[in-house]
Amino acid sequence: MSIDAADRAAVGHFIRVCGAGVIATCGADGAPQAAYVSLTTAASGLVIFDAAEHSRKVANIRARERVAIAVTGADTTVQIEGRARVTRDEERWRLGEEYSDRFADSAALDAGCEVLAVEVDWVRVYDAGAHPPHVSEATWSAAQ
Repeated sequence: MSIDAADRAAVGHFIRVCGAGVIATCGADGAPQAAYVSLTTAASGLVIFDAAEHSRKVANIRARERVAIAVTGADTTVQIEGRARVTRDEERWRLGEEYSDRFADSAALDAGCEVLAVEVDWVRVYDAGAHPPHVSEATWSAAQ
């Protein structure tokens, strides 16, 4: 059964089960930069990952919040576009704990590490296991 791109719970579950994906940001020179990262989702639907505070990802996101993420399972790929931010204060601790619950050895809440959150704007699901292959797209708004 294919995932519906509009189904936030199903997309979140897929991301949690896969546990990793590629995040693409834009560097200061305008060049794309991609990195394979561990991912999970918060109960709120935010996509969460961590990164070293001095990494290219963090610098890029501070300069330009727009990101793309690709998460791939056996036959299904989920593509996400959204707005990322470096979390602070209570949000950092809350999301860092959710991230650490998924990745027990995580350094997310350690000094020198940042917890990043992505608000999803758009999702595309491609299920190659369906015959014919199934594609769905959805725009997510913060109010949903």
